[in-house]
Amino acid sequence: MIYKEDCTLPKEYIAQLTAGGMEAVPDMIRLLINAAMQIERAEHIQAEPYQRKTDRRGHSNGYKPKTVRTRMGEITFDVPQVREGGFYPGALEKGLRSERALTMTLAEMYIQGVSTRKVAAITERLCGIEVSASQVSRATEQLDELLEAWRNRPLGEVTYLYLDARYEKVRQAGRVQDAAILLASGVKNDGKRAILGISVSLSEAEVHWREFLEGLVGRGLHGVCLIVSDDHMGLEAARKAVFSGIPWQRCQFHLQQNAQSYVPRVGMRWEAAEDIRTIFGAPDQETAESYLKKTVVKYSISAPKLADWMEINIPEGFTVFSFPKNHWRRIRTTNSLERLSQEIKRRTRVVRVFPNEQSCLRLISAVVMEIGEEYEFGRVYLEMGSG
Repeated sequence: MIYKEDCTLPKEYIAQLTAGGMEAVPDMIRLLINAAMQIERAEHIQAEPYQRKTDRRGHSNGYKPKTVRTRMGEITFDVPQVREGGFYPGALEKGLRSERALTMTLAEMYIQGVSTRKVAAITERLCGIEVSASQVSRATEQLDELLEAWRNRPLGEVTYLYLDARYEKVRQAGRVQDAAILLASGVKNDGKRAILGISVSLSEAEVHWREFLEGLVGRGLHGVCLIVSDDHMGLEAARKAVFSGIPWQRCQFHLQQNAQSYVPRVGMRWEAAEDIRTIFGAPDQETAESYLKKTVVKYSISAPKLADWMEINIPEGFTVFSFPKNHWRRIRTTNSLERLSQEIKRRTRVVRVFPNEQSCLRLISAVVMEIGEEYEFGRVYLEMGSG
């Protein structure tokens, strides 16, 4: 970022902000982005402040305050206005992305054991100002506090609850083991998605799932009308104990994958998958049940294990038919968690093996917190008012 003479921040003031540690970062972000926005306006109207030009493309029209929520708290920026309209500074969004990127960079370097001195050098290149090792140390401490506060923040009413798990390599008691990452997201009554919770556990045993779900309820989660998940080990018992009586939709995508284990011949897999898609694509539950009966009869001789499995398991994917039809595509699978899982994988494959559970939780929390902010300020995921 290049600053013109009348927008340059005094070096002694930047030094003063830097000396204040992380407490001064919000002011630093505000001042730097405000200066960048002033430059953008000057370039847009082809004139510096108070400069008289005949070929200018517009006129300055003061500033409009805009308060933005960041990881450093709420920051109010002075957004420059142009009298003729048609101008909005890109520096604001770019600056906030840089602030988020800085938090993620600190998390990744902190996990991988990079020294605070090296982190300070890298942070200096990212921020463009001098940062001391002691300030980085304080920043990483505050990062942990920030992430923990986010994981324990109060929840509210959620209509649809999605649950899933993935695994990461974590060193435990001197051995590398698979640790289960328990994830929960949901669709609120305003139709927007939310990341609700994350936990790192030794396994998907009932005790871990139950503790995780009880934690969500303890933070105020209520109003759940449907739970969408795969048939994870330990999840069923925990779900019934914590959310007794709430309908469950078994992920149709995972059901199709599970069915392949019961297909006796490779050449039959495509046909079986197509039959299951036809069942799930039925216009209503009655038709789906009719398709299922015909399909079970079809495979009763050529693939009896598949037929028996389908008769018992496929109906667990029919709960969706009891909900508004315009919601079916969004609530029939756990695919809404797929992007979340992919982004986690993109970050964690750099680390490969986490030194402990806490370091694993730290990085993944930073990832899902980032995505959760996108959900909060993003588009409506489901129109909740119509059926």
